[in-house]
Amino acid sequence: MRTTTHEHRLPDIDAANELLRGKDAAAVIEWASDIFRDHLAMTTSFGTQAAVMLHLATRVTPDIPIIFIDTGFHFPETYRFADELTNRLKLNLKVYQSPISPARMVALHGELWDQDEDGMNRYNQIRKVEPMQRALAELDVHAWLAGLRKSQTDFRASLRFVESQDGIAKIHPILNWSTKDVHDYLTKHDLPYHPLYEKGYTSIGDWHSTAPVGADFDDRAGRFRGLKQECGIHLPQTEEENQSLESSGL
Repeated sequence: MRTTTHEHRLPDIDAANELLRGKDAAAVIEWASDIFRDHLAMTTSFGTQAAVMLHLATRVTPDIPIIFIDTGFHFPETYRFADELTNRLKLNLKVYQSPISPARMVALHGELWDQDEDGMNRYNQIRKVEPMQRALAELDVHAWLAGLRKSQTDFRASLRFVESQDGIAKIHPILNWSTKDVHDYLTKHDLPYHPLYEKGYTSIGDWHSTAPVGADFDDRAGRFRGLKQECGIHLPQTEEENQSLESSGL
């Protein structure tokens, strides 16, 4: 469901990607900060490796708005981890939630996450996509930094440093990083993994849709009971946009 249309001029996406070819993550963030200034924001789920992008971004733009979509179903460890990183990195945190409380949603619709794929899609729309669209509109975001990496999902494997989603520039500074690159950065800067990482959670979302996985599985195999790789926030929101992305090779 499309809730918001963002009308503003984007840079030439192909030219931007050519300009950023071979640049490191900090240079990509610096470019985005120079181009979009007060209209640049970042999203985080305070997941396994969240400290990497939060540290990278705030070293370049300390006051960048950090959007956290609080579904109401995060692990207790996630909320404590978010509080720890917010204080340590002095984050300009912007928390957005669905206007429908978790209890009300369950009372009206049941446990959507435990129904079928349609139920999970409805859950993601209510608890994640709608609050995200509202955050982007209220904060007047023209460009969105996200810590997606090619190795995480099939969709992400086809991304470039800069893409367009629903009229907003999506910028992926660590797109080409490996799991080792992430680990080395965390170690170098004495940054923590999410506390559940040591218990086998390689990708962490809501408690009801996340499970630990074995070492032989990909990072997001434990999400959505293996039925889905993406929550919907990072996917095209309209059929027209989807066709446009497909035509550009995404």
